Amino acid sequence: MANELSWIISAATGGIIKNPSNTYTGNPMTFSIATEPIPLAEDSDGVVRVSGTRVTLDTVVTAFNEGATAEEIVYQYPSLPLADVYAVISYYLRQRANVEAYMHKRQQLGAEMRKQNEARFSPQGIRERLMARR
Repeated sequence: MANELSWIISAATGGIIKNPSNTYTGNPMTFSIATEPIPLAEDSDGVVRVSGTRVTLDTVVTAFNEGATAEEIVYQYPSLPLADVYAVISYYLRQRANVEAYMHKRQQLGAEMRKQNEARFSPQGIRERLMARR
């Protein structure tokens, strides 16, 4: 630990200062930086969701790209903790190419599924078929 630099929060200045000698004067609090996992999890279908919720990574990123703030996203999806939304946005900003490649792949899969469903269940004449059921 002797070679480690300590970071302290100075009660007097309210700022963070580097303390290379590891000696303290006054009554500062020690400050440690902890690494926390990114709150994302992949489900059994390969969909990435915000951990502990059903909200997808795509949903958060799309809302952010459309101009929503983290607070607005939490307002729209109350199951999301604000800190998790900030963490997901931070992850997206740092891993933009990977996240956008994932989202592009999901859009392609969605288009393929749509085509398959339309081939199996033709949308042509659906209104007439539904009206006939009355």
